[in-house]
Amino acid sequence: MRTQVAIVGAGPAGLLLGALLHQAGIDAVIIEQRSAEYVLGRIRAGVLEQTTVALLEQAGVAERLRREGLPHDGTELAFDGQLHRIDFFGLTGRRVTVYGQTEVTQDLMQARAAAGLTTVYEAENVSVHGFDGAAPHVRYHQAGRDLELACDFIAGCDGYHGVSRASVPACAIAIFEKVYPFGWLGILADVPPVRHELVYANHERGFALCSQRSRTRSRYYLQTSLTDKVENWSDAAFWDELRLRLPAEVAQQVTTGASIEKSIAPLRSFVAEPMRFGTLFLAGDAAHIVPPTGAKGLNLAASDVGYLSQGLIEHYRDKSPAGIDAYSQRCLARIWKAERFSWWFTSLMHKFPETGAFGQKMQHAELEYLVGSKAASTALAENYVGLPIR
Repeated sequence: MRTQVAIVGAGPAGLLLGALLHQAGIDAVIIEQRSAEYVLGRIRAGVLEQTTVALLEQAGVAERLRREGLPHDGTELAFDGQLHRIDFFGLTGRRVTVYGQTEVTQDLMQARAAAGLTTVYEAENVSVHGFDGAAPHVRYHQAGRDLELACDFIAGCDGYHGVSRASVPACAIAIFEKVYPFGWLGILADVPPVRHELVYANHERGFALCSQRSRTRSRYYLQTSLTDKVENWSDAAFWDELRLRLPAEVAQQVTTGASIEKSIAPLRSFVAEPMRFGTLFLAGDAAHIVPPTGAKGLNLAASDVGYLSQGLIEHYRDKSPAGIDAYSQRCLARIWKAERFSWWFTSLMHKFPETGAFGQKMQHAELEYLVGSKAASTALAENYVGLPIR
């Protein structure tokens, strides 16, 4: 089998890239080691920047998003038992849209299937080859056969643990990483959100986040230790602890219910650079991870494949290498700014055991400055709604 672009990974990054290329008449085959049901079952973020929404519109998959997505013009910060609203739209003229990553993935999957495009699920022993030469290809095993997909380019959209980045020689790639000393205990429940917009809470007991996926489905998080276990948390214990970390006016409005999903996720900042190796391009979590505090993970993946699709379209349509040659540099310029914001926001809102009372005082001083200064509030708003794609 042969294609122009082989995409490794059928998460939202790979699917969006496939959709953007299809709109431009470029053939792409997606190879995924998991089943479609497994990919859809992954619970992830749901705050989309306007640039991400624009890419989904360009890909022709934004009809349900426009109908069901929830526009948010701001967010609320909670500390000292008080709420303080950051007005994104008033400060920047831009907003975000709450629409779950699962919904984005489903929309992209359905559009790909309707167009009759090839996605290979449950591919075993996936490996990438020849990207440093003239004959790149992807090998995999399926239904008792060893198969090979020849291509012009390989897009590694297979996540942090995928084969794409792991296939790059160690001497050719630089890794930058920070692991945080805590995780997020998350719960998904079919209960209405406690507030219209997200609430980020700084509390002496630890960080809390009131998020949402729709008008009837909520996602809540608690900062917890890395040694904690999900089985230590009953639903009742989670709701009780959440209320303790929220201002009274919010806590009393929390609607509780049985959890649909409950998990603990570690937090890390991670960047691998460069993001191009011959005809292999890394995109999304294969190249970078951000702590979820700033809601940048899916949005960075979208901007990566936006840049990559532009470069590939220029290559095939205009016979120009400029876009693919600039891919890594353009992506990393935006990635490092998002990494900085996510690191800063995480540092501001969480309890760090090693900083003690002094660290808590510094957080308090910065939070007071943040909500009292239009310039500081604007800086947060600009970063949260997403810096422009250049």
